[in-house]
Amino acid sequence: MKILITGASGFIGRHTAQAAAAAGHQVIGLTRRLEGLPDIDGVTWQQGSIEDTTILLKTKLDSLIHLAAHGVDPANATWEDCFKVNVTDSINFWKAAYTAGCRRYVLCGSCFEYGLSGEHYDFIPVTAPLLPTGPYHASKAAASVAAHAFGISYNVRVYIPRPFHVYGEGEAAHRFWPSLRAAATAGVDFEMTSGEQFRDFTPVALVANKLIESLTRNDLLPKKPLIENIGTGQPKNLAEFAREEWQKFKATGKLHIGRIPYRSDEIMRYVPRL
Repeated sequence: MKILITGASGFIGRHTAQAAAAAGHQVIGLTRRLEGLPDIDGVTWQQGSIEDTTILLKTKLDSLIHLAAHGVDPANATWEDCFKVNVTDSINFWKAAYTAGCRRYVLCGSCFEYGLSGEHYDFIPVTAPLLPTGPYHASKAAASVAAHAFGISYNVRVYIPRPFHVYGEGEAAHRFWPSLRAAATAGVDFEMTSGEQFRDFTPVALVANKLIESLTRNDLLPKKPLIENIGTGQPKNLAEFAREEWQKFKATGKLHIGRIPYRSDEIMRYVPRL
């Protein structure tokens, strides 16, 4: 199967490109920059962005895995840019992919689309109201709604996964797990909150494999978009997760739990129903 992966040089994207190639697919990885990319057998890197649909004019596709997004880093998440890239540019790219022959779409959403709904469910179902709290979250929610309508309107297969709290190699350095690992491997102490927040911490490899599996699922039908939460089904609180990872890294520093206050908008339980 010939697959185009947008955002292929990103955190989840690299793992997905590698998993797709390992599964025997022919993969085109779309990336803004070619420097520092991994050499993966079966992956051809294409420089560009989803703003430029002309890259699809001479491409014949079977499937699109759309991971490109703007605003994952809150410091860069303006309302205008998030909605331009995550909604308008994305829709235009899906349409161009259709012209290129694509009939199966994996259009990745985000667990943060649920937003304040996390306060009302022990396990958040895909039917929970989308109550996002910021520009990135809101734009991803709007994109999921658009993706659902796109699948019906264009009579194509559309899979909309919402991964929960993905972590692993290649994750942005400022996030919790990379920060924890950096302290552990450096042999220094690590300060964190009391860690009572419950999450479903999901390894990035699990997410990548789920995305690739969706390419051949028999239950994914034209005009019937499928939305699913992705997680492990084994939620734990942040303190438990931190202690487990600290031991895995054989850290010599001390884990200082309770040294940092919670954020003012902290949702204490944010766990999917799978």
